[in-house]
Amino acid sequence: MTSRVTLISAATSEALREARFDDGSPVDASGLRAARSAADAGGVPAGGRLWVSPTVRCRQTAAALGLEGALEAPELAPLDVGRWHGATLAEVSAQEPEAVARWLADPESAPHDGESVRAFCDRVAEHLDAAAGFGGRTVAVVEPEVVRALVVRVLGAPEQAFWRVDVPPLTVTELSGRAGRWNVRAGRPLA
Repeated sequence: MTSRVTLISAATSEALREARFDDGSPVDASGLRAARSAADAGGVPAGGRLWVSPTVRCRQTAAALGLEGALEAPELAPLDVGRWHGATLAEVSAQEPEAVARWLADPESAPHDGESVRAFCDRVAEHLDAAAGFGGRTVAVVEPEVVRALVVRVLGAPEQAFWRVDVPPLTVTELSGRAGRWNVRAGRPLA
């Protein structure tokens, strides 16, 4: 049975523009306009199941896209950065340069007392493999790092590649296949 999972990266927010670790900030005005425009243009794929990451930004993006009734999927939550939550990467780099360097180089490192990149990739990959049991199409609005983690796992790349995958706001990444054997189509603009 083939499953199709369409991942839509959330619209822009002030935190994203500032390279700030998720602080619960909402989608900004330009992000809302872009999401509504994509919905109006018919660019939002239909899905049998609708999921959304449990962040304000993802819930607002899903609503702006007209994806009403999306189920919140805690397994698709963004990377837990522990005590760095709400800080910018520049701030953390200035205060803890060795910790940031270790975190970016070693996927098992979690100097922020949160989740390592490897544990995060494991978590979201398990959710993807569970989705394979459903068959049909699933549409999920998620944070960019969720897309990164799934692309890394689907391609069988090492977790160090996590930082090398760019995921712009409001782009579509499509996964098709089944548990253990997925194909990826990445980076299509939503509109």
